[in-house]
Amino acid sequence: MPSIHISLSAETIFTFMGIPVSNSLLTTWLVMAVLIILALKVSSGIKLIPGYLQSIMEAIIGGIHDLFEEILHENNAKFFPFLMTLFLFIIFNNWSGLLPGVGTIGIYEEEEVHAGIIRSASASEVILAEEDKNAGESAVSREVKAQTDWFDGKSNEDQKIFVPLLRSGSADLNTTLALAILTMGYIQFAGLSALKMNYVKKFINISNPINFVVGILELVSEFARIISFSFRLFGNIFAGEVLLTVIAFLMPLLAPIPFLGLELFVGFIQALVFPLLAAVFFSLAVSKEGH
Repeated sequence: MPSIHISLSAETIFTFMGIPVSNSLLTTWLVMAVLIILALKVSSGIKLIPGYLQSIMEAIIGGIHDLFEEILHENNAKFFPFLMTLFLFIIFNNWSGLLPGVGTIGIYEEEEVHAGIIRSASASEVILAEEDKNAGESAVSREVKAQTDWFDGKSNEDQKIFVPLLRSGSADLNTTLALAILTMGYIQFAGLSALKMNYVKKFINISNPINFVVGILELVSEFARIISFSFRLFGNIFAGEVLLTVIAFLMPLLAPIPFLGLELFVGFIQALVFPLLAAVFFSLAVSKEGH
């Protein structure tokens, strides 16, 4: 009987030139296509008296621009395009998981029960057989053989698992980790460009033991930011997907509606927190010591 199935990793839908394409990656491609089409449509139709779509985009971009300007000040013009791109990409990815059909349209695949256990039992039997090849079959090896035979009898029992064709890109750790690495890499590049070797001295300073230890701690914190960036976004969106899946499975009619509103709010907050933290780190990276 088909039952609820929750997978921590994104499921592979098909392969392209030997490269597996997961349902989260497919959704991310669709989000990128929508953003590109939206950007081309808005930029090609800019008018002095804005239309409906242009007014909405100007209000969103203008409000977020002022928010980032309070953090970055004179550096806002340099980093705002990247930060705004992050916000739009993340919020579209977050909200894509709430669209009808995403996570609910897919296929049922057969999964063998105990397949991994059978392999483990067989490997144990081989090891025991090697140890007992001169002494005959021991009680332990006979027990392992009996368990293996039992699992072999059960291996024909298949269960169906549901694999969605589309899944939110932010619910895949690969996506959030890639965003975190890209963002922190740009922050390091911005710091080096602005401060040159003075930026390196923040992490490697042998002038005295205290500065050396502080520099090592700063270096560790840079790598820790990658982990916090990626797992914060992934954890919130994945947890929301699990919550909606469980609620829809137990009470599929009206119960998921309040949780959909909650996930809309969480998706917006997480999309805003990511570039806001990046803006703070950009400001720290390009600021001279003592500022």
